[in-house]
Amino acid sequence: MSAEDLEQYETEMELQLYREYRDIVGHFAFVVETERRFYLCNSVDVQVRNSEGDMYFEVRMSDAWVWDMYRPARFVKNVRVVTFKDVNVEELEKPDLRLPEDGGF
Repeated sequence: MSAEDLEQYETEMELQLYREYRDIVGHFAFVVETERRFYLCNSVDVQVRNSEGDMYFEVRMSDAWVWDMYRPARFVKNVRVVTFKDVNVEELEKPDLRLPEDGGF
């Protein structure tokens, strides 16, 4: 496989992953970014730990989707991440996509 073929493959995979993300993001409550990955999940718990003077973060998520184009199974029931880097957790805003109560469009 040439470098050009590999680059095209990665571009196609990233586009496919973005489309999947776009289709499922509304099913999750949180976005979590760690040094290595990006997650969507419905529950998240971040604990600051200290071991022998070293501070690290333990992140536990459930009902998660993992942003990784090389991972065939992106949906996981539980995830535990340990990292010495910052962790960013944001609550997703749910867009107002409700149908009118009277059924009219």
